[in-house]
Amino acid sequence: MFKEKNLSPKQLAALTALLLSTIIGISVFALIVSWKVFLIYFLTCFVVIYFIVYKIMEFFIYRKIKLIYKLIASTKASKREEAYQKYILPQKGIDDVREDVEQWATQQSEQILQLQSNEAFRKEFLQNLSHEIKTPIFAIQGYLELIADGAMEDPIIGNKFVNQAQANVQRLVGLLNDVDVITNLEINKEPILKTSFIIQDLINEVVHNLSVKWLKKNIQFQYKKGNENPVYVFADRNKIYQLLVNTFSNAAKYGKIDGYITASIYALGDGKILIEISDDGIGIAEEHIPRLFERFYRTDDARSREIGGTGLGLAICKHIIEAHNESIQIRSKINVGTTVGFTLAIKA
Repeated sequence: MFKEKNLSPKQLAALTALLLSTIIGISVFALIVSWKVFLIYFLTCFVVIYFIVYKIMEFFIYRKIKLIYKLIASTKASKREEAYQKYILPQKGIDDVREDVEQWATQQSEQILQLQSNEAFRKEFLQNLSHEIKTPIFAIQGYLELIADGAMEDPIIGNKFVNQAQANVQRLVGLLNDVDVITNLEINKEPILKTSFIIQDLINEVVHNLSVKWLKKNIQFQYKKGNENPVYVFADRNKIYQLLVNTFSNAAKYGKIDGYITASIYALGDGKILIEISDDGIGIAEEHIPRLFERFYRTDDARSREIGGTGLGLAICKHIIEAHNESIQIRSKINVGTTVGFTLAIKA
């Protein structure tokens, strides 16, 4: 009837009434040996004691418990919640209430840690964004001041400064575009529109559009042997195109002269495939790998800026894959190369 060490106010009142009324009834029976009188005293005492004890318990315990639930609730109680507090809550034992409060405290602690982490991330992001924006702006300002001071009198120097200013304008535009892409992905402003397409066709399209940029390094593209057969995937073609552009661009930037970029496709089962884009370039130190998907994170600021890029490419890739409810990872080793792998659903 009762759960040990976890009695509700009603159960505790009933147990107290039962014990006291039994003692009183036995005492009366001992004085007046009559079962009829014993039953009358027993039932009367049980009802009276139960009512008194329950009301005392309700006043001193249940109201306090109800107040606790009001304090830990973050919203005004709905009709359903009011009914819960009125009819269900009085049935809860002290241990049940304790567990509820401990669960609430754990949730609050987790939320506080998450908010602190988000706040630190926000500050770091704003600081990095400010730095990334100021760098091209100051460069543009410097070149314009030189031009205004008469640099155009020498056509060669003047054109050089104009070209440098224009390059920094393009860099600034690219940075703002990438920030806009990430923001839209985070708030789901750009929904994922999945269609069925051959992943090799999309890879070939990206390679064709980017291959001109690889000429200086004489980088060659290849499929891993056995991956030539067409594989249909079910994903947002435009988003995956953008992901592949970012991935191949990084592979080319950090790839070695006369190197290779290799695409591999593996069947994982459960309707998924793994796509890997690998280079044989300079590679990345192991300590940097866990942070590569963070916005503006650079393993070498000086070299990264010299090569180009906004520092948001991998962050965009991560958001695109997560929007597909898939996973992405990076493997790398210094002077061996880097592999970016991500999963996609295949056509059902």
